[in-house]
Amino acid sequence: MKETPLSNCERLFLLQAIAEKKRVDGRQTFDYRNIKITFGTDYGCCIVELGKTKVLAQVSCELVAPKSNRPTEGVLFFNLELSPMASPSFEPGRHSELLVKLNRLLERCFRNSKCIDTESLCVVSGEKVWQIRVDLHLLNHDGNIMDAASIAAITALCHFRRPDVSVIGEEVTVYSVDERDPVPLCIHHMPICVSFSFFQQGTFLLVDPNEREEKVMDGLLVIAMNKHREICTIQSSGGIMLLKEQVLRCSQIAGVKVTEITELIQKALENDKKIRKEGGKFGFAESLPNQRITAFKIEGAPVNTSEVEETVEEITHNTVPPTEIVPSPILWASGTAQIGEGVLNTWEVEEPHESEEADDKSMEEEEEVSTTPRHERKETVILSDSEEEEVIILNPDKTEKKFQKQASNLHEDTASGSRKKKKKKPSQLVK
Repeated sequence: MKETPLSNCERLFLLQAIAEKKRVDGRQTFDYRNIKITFGTDYGCCIVELGKTKVLAQVSCELVAPKSNRPTEGVLFFNLELSPMASPSFEPGRHSELLVKLNRLLERCFRNSKCIDTESLCVVSGEKVWQIRVDLHLLNHDGNIMDAASIAAITALCHFRRPDVSVIGEEVTVYSVDERDPVPLCIHHMPICVSFSFFQQGTFLLVDPNEREEKVMDGLLVIAMNKHREICTIQSSGGIMLLKEQVLRCSQIAGVKVTEITELIQKALENDKKIRKEGGKFGFAESLPNQRITAFKIEGAPVNTSEVEETVEEITHNTVPPTEIVPSPILWASGTAQIGEGVLNTWEVEEPHESEEADDKSMEEEEEVSTTPRHERKETVILSDSEEEEVIILNPDKTEKKFQKQASNLHEDTASGSRKKKKKKPSQLVK
């Protein structure tokens, strides 16, 4: 997935703010973001947070055969991984150009500067040496990965303890933590990287750039230095030409920042050592704030139930009975009720529709009909007993007269027809 580019408005806004010596997060030009170091339960495991950039470091060791050209020296191996969890622009299982550049810079910073005594890692010359492996995982990306990775790597190496080893003849014995105390690594100095970003062809300079500032910068200068102001490595990228005065100025700023970060690392190591010695709680879970919503456990508060009956009696004795009798609730509609005098509650009371009003009128008319005396009622006349339809005549007087008239006409027609037939018979006989 490609990295999301900045819009022209955001780019112009950032460049204008940098030209006015202002930063979006409120820092000054040479200010670092807040650094937080937390240690895990095992030795050599730590998480470093540089603002929102978060890096996890884990150190491990194993006995391996040494290199043929250096039979008395141990092996140092650094591996930095950029997972898609940190940023959607990082692809899994693919070594990008940024990843290769960061790994090479880490190796030059720690291995080539001889910060760790590799000869102290030798067990048997030419046969067995300790291989120290430092795995770095980027958990969240918000710019300046190199500085956060270097702080995490050197902190994990200082915190790491390797198992103790004894050699008797040709037999090599590795002791567990229960048998012998683990041994710390021999570290000569602590190199730390400090990144400088340049804007408008080196006119403006910023320390510890975040992700947005890295997208608009023209060049980057990384200086690795220890607290003795010894430069371990230096690298410039971006194709920008820097003057000698600019590099000297950056090295002076880096010396101050490295001294502050080194004191912070040493203080964090001392606090962790003190907690482990006193037998206190330590680890990533203990470093989280205590007041959080998703708590794993809730401390139970003790409840005294010895004098429950006496308290209940006292409460019932002191209570005052109500002076007024509460009337029964008035049910206005389904789901509504009203107690006592008050405003009419019309909650969920539906207004009658036109059909309902018509039904109510018909019901009222039926009630009026039923209230009339029986001798005044008009009975209905049923014309047929067929089950298909029932015909109800509302005005029986008119219908009775009509039917009587039709019946009399029918009777007259039938009578005249029969007379005609009787007259024709004698004539037929005469013929």
